[in-house]
Amino acid sequence: MKTSIATVSLSGDLPEKLSAIARAGFDGVEIFENDFLAFDLSAREAGRLVREEGLEITLFQPFRDFEGLPEPLRGRAFDRAERKFDLMQELGADLLLVCSNVSPQALGGIDRAADDLAALGARAARRGLRIGYEALAWGRFVNDHRDAWEIVRRADHPAVGLILDSFHTLARGIDTASIRAIPADRLFLVQLADAPKLALDLLSWSRHFRTMPGQGDLPVADFLDAVRATGYDGVLSLEIFNDQFRAGSARAVAVDGKRSLLTLADRIGLADITATAKRAALPLPPRSAVERVEFVEFALDEASAAEFRRLIASLGFRRTGRHRSKEVEVWTQGAIALVVNAEREGFAHSFYITHGPGVCAWCLKVPDAEAAERRARGLLAAPFRQAVAAGEIEMPAVRGVGGSLIYFVDDTERARWREVDFDPVDPADEEVPDQDPADAGLVRVDHLSQSMDYDEMLSWLLYYSAILDVEKTPGQDVADPGGLTRSQVVATRDGALRVVLNASQSRRTLSGRFLSEFFGSGTQHIALATRDIFATAAALTARGLAPLPIPENYYEDLIARFALDDDLVERLRAGRILYDRDAAGGEYFQIYTRTFADRFFFEIVERRAYDAYGAPNAPIRLAAQARLAKPVAG
Repeated sequence: MKTSIATVSLSGDLPEKLSAIARAGFDGVEIFENDFLAFDLSAREAGRLVREEGLEITLFQPFRDFEGLPEPLRGRAFDRAERKFDLMQELGADLLLVCSNVSPQALGGIDRAADDLAALGARAARRGLRIGYEALAWGRFVNDHRDAWEIVRRADHPAVGLILDSFHTLARGIDTASIRAIPADRLFLVQLADAPKLALDLLSWSRHFRTMPGQGDLPVADFLDAVRATGYDGVLSLEIFNDQFRAGSARAVAVDGKRSLLTLADRIGLADITATAKRAALPLPPRSAVERVEFVEFALDEASAAEFRRLIASLGFRRTGRHRSKEVEVWTQGAIALVVNAEREGFAHSFYITHGPGVCAWCLKVPDAEAAERRARGLLAAPFRQAVAAGEIEMPAVRGVGGSLIYFVDDTERARWREVDFDPVDPADEEVPDQDPADAGLVRVDHLSQSMDYDEMLSWLLYYSAILDVEKTPGQDVADPGGLTRSQVVATRDGALRVVLNASQSRRTLSGRFLSEFFGSGTQHIALATRDIFATAAALTARGLAPLPIPENYYEDLIARFALDDDLVERLRAGRILYDRDAAGGEYFQIYTRTFADRFFFEIVERRAYDAYGAPNAPIRLAAQARLAKPVAG
């Protein structure tokens, strides 16, 4: 199968859109009429531009309000169609999309509509053209693909076929099994779009909130599986009306579109979809399971590294390894490894120059590191390679949020990265004045939170869920003193990897401030798990760590909200611990550090049969962080 995308899905003028579509690896393009009308050259020139980009025109659209009109409107509709046919021949397009009529002047009747389409098909055929009929979900008389198919069947003309659009079917809750009986040769094109579940009228929902398959909540995979059952092997095209996409990067949206089609095809076992040149072809390795976060790497300079070492030492970490050839150290506690990279050349240094102190990479333990990277590359992730010294471990890696890296290790020689690349350091020999040699009880990475531009959020949700075996949770809005922050989680079923994605349209929120301070998207928040929050709190206090201050009013409110006993509330207050309880009685405890260099912070958590992230506490934490943050300019 070939892939296509409608120009209406992207920002920019027609040449910019075509360039982005071609570079993302699509085979064809749907020309939306308004994009052509805004083009300052002829139809012949537009068609030449399409072909010079290595694309074909899969559809010209839309042709509205045609069938079922009374005279003289019917005659005028045929005249309009002839002019569109003239234009299509100049463009080099052979298929016209005819939408079901929404005009208040339209007349009902399947036979009337079929007769009109048959007559239009005859005119199209004389020019070597075809027409595809599509049921709009808000069509006046035809709003169901089953009725549209019956009209096409009765028209009974080889130049008249059906166009299916997943949104129009799924938004109305129409059973996709009805698609399976449609003959493949009568399907002229299949358009795909997803969308979040929203309580909106169908027209507004479709025109403003469509997303790429996998970014929304509609069962697009079921729809495509039904299409496959027909034997259809034509073009799969994306038609995405989304205000956010039309204001963003055409290149990024086009790549997301191609990634979504490859992921969807892979999900239902459709291995004959055209894959992007120079990338891994379908079938891809399966989505990679994640066993744990192997390490989190921080890019620092000499001064910030010294301050950062003091912070993580106060959290109970100990330096356990020094790199054999670089200014890089490993600090560990439980199953947690933090890599402190103050090297003056290479990727981490470049990252530091761009962003300042921050998380430059994660490493994920997976069953097969090479397969994970191969799937990521096949889904258009940018691979990363950096020279390593002889005998050192090379880890497969791809680019992540904000230009950071995601490394992969497995149970091959890569699992020995610490002992191969680092000289061991005995923590007993480390001189850390006034520090208890015992750790603070931290056992593993619980979750990682990333802040990003609002326009990036859907892209990274698709990225993670396409490459890794994670599921996304419903998004929610979190109140910040500077505005609302949109938050959504992708996580493995067992919680081995949890990633919280945060985005805000306000630069005054903590998420927005991070983007300004960090000069781009990135990891802002590292949550570490303990089995005993109160023992950990005592250990942190003994080490002199000053946690994020929480207002007294918060603890008074806990008594009213949860009927906690006074002793427990006093223990929470003493440790500056936040508390939440879910409807099933699961409990969650949180301690936050202060923000490091206005860029990132740590959270300590204990879960007791609780799977969420303490969202009710987020406004309290955000307000406390805002009070300590430096003023925002302007």
